[in-house]
Amino acid sequence: MALLRGVWGALSALGKSGAELCAGCGSRLRSPFSFVYVPKWFSSTLASYPKKPMTSYLRFSKEQLPIFKAQDPDAKNSELIRKIAELWRELPESEKKIYEDAYRADWQAYKEEINRIHEQLTPSQVLSLEKEIMQKRLKKKALIKKRELTMLGKPKRPRSAYNIFVSESFQEAKDASSQAKLKTVNETWKNLSSSQKQVYIQLAKDDKIRYDNEMKSWEEQMIEVGRNDLIRRRMKQQTKKGSEKS
Repeated sequence: MALLRGVWGALSALGKSGAELCAGCGSRLRSPFSFVYVPKWFSSTLASYPKKPMTSYLRFSKEQLPIFKAQDPDAKNSELIRKIAELWRELPESEKKIYEDAYRADWQAYKEEINRIHEQLTPSQVLSLEKEIMQKRLKKKALIKKRELTMLGKPKRPRSAYNIFVSESFQEAKDASSQAKLKTVNETWKNLSSSQKQVYIQLAKDDKIRYDNEMKSWEEQMIEVGRNDLIRRRMKQQTKKGSEKS
């Protein structure tokens, strides 16, 4: 509804009613309401909206990852990212500056393109466009963050006893549909005895230990490469206390 209100505001600013604008609109995209549609300028402008540039370290990592992967195809991404982080840490400031200058140049070009687009729109159109962009960014934010963390080699979160059981059961029931599998798995889990569940509970505890150890190592790497924004609050407090003691 927020999007519809934003679009309606943009249409009102153009001085025409939705009914007038939609008269004979043919293949233009309509909402479930017959008197509102998304104008062509809106979709075309949104499609051409620039993406934010990559940071200097992320750009460096993206360049280096295929090189390291070619040298060691069987290595895990987390191992390769660790090597890339070490290489970045040892990189001379003069070479780091190349990536930092590239980021600043891309950021300046990004801001100029944003301003150019906004100058062509009315205030109401800008407001509607920004609302739509915000909605899309919120939807994609988690996915983008996940991709970045995967690229940086962040360890996978520990699984619960139930999740381990589900994963194991799904692999065994290959022929059934997903919905049928889940129903059967839920019923089977409920009927397991305490001793049977204890096996999966112990596996979950072991996985939690694995996660804690890997996260500690990974966060130390992120601190070394200046990605303190990815560090958990507890780790930040421990790092601060350690620096104060030294």
